[in-house]
Amino acid sequence: MIEPARATRPRGETYGGQSREERTADRRARISRAALELFAARSYDDVTVAEVCARAKVAKRYFYEHFTDREDLLLSVHRQENDWLLAGMSAAAPKEPDNLDALLRPMMTALVTMLAEHPDSARVIYINAPRMELRRRGVLRKNAELIGRLVRRSVPRPRDRLRRERLLLALVAGVTEVIIDWLERGMTDDPAVLADHLTGFAAALLSGAE
Repeated sequence: MIEPARATRPRGETYGGQSREERTADRRARISRAALELFAARSYDDVTVAEVCARAKVAKRYFYEHFTDREDLLLSVHRQENDWLLAGMSAAAPKEPDNLDALLRPMMTALVTMLAEHPDSARVIYINAPRMELRRRGVLRKNAELIGRLVRRSVPRPRDRLRRERLLLALVAGVTEVIIDWLERGMTDDPAVLADHLTGFAAALLSGAE
């Protein structure tokens, strides 16, 4: 007698205990993880789709089910890693900070700590993907918008909104350049010192905004 569940299950729906959807998600995750490792270790131009597939142990045909090409892959990985970083900063920000320093210090500490603990992610976020100028600009604006939303927990809404938006963009760009310098010098500086410097830098800019 055929069991009802098996009678309606399409051929190939499960394999090795995984459903079709689970296998698809697993392949995409392996490709993204392999790309993160390779793009962190070498420049974008030196990494090939074939190398990514080999490291991920995935056939090329599966690569093209998820990504158009190498650039699409890098952008996807960069978006994923940057979103992870922003989520960590948001989670660290206190809901009702007493002052600007109380808001910024845990955010900057989370930022530096996450990057120090995940150097591959750090290099992909700040070194490799930003070589694509349009993507770099979009990320700066997105990050500035997040910082702006969090800053409103401690600083009242500005009288000059455009001025605040430009200040936040300059702040994020400055923090980015400091982090790039830190990465390029091997991340040898004490992360706590870097977080303190970034906190002071951000607080000085934002406190003088008005």
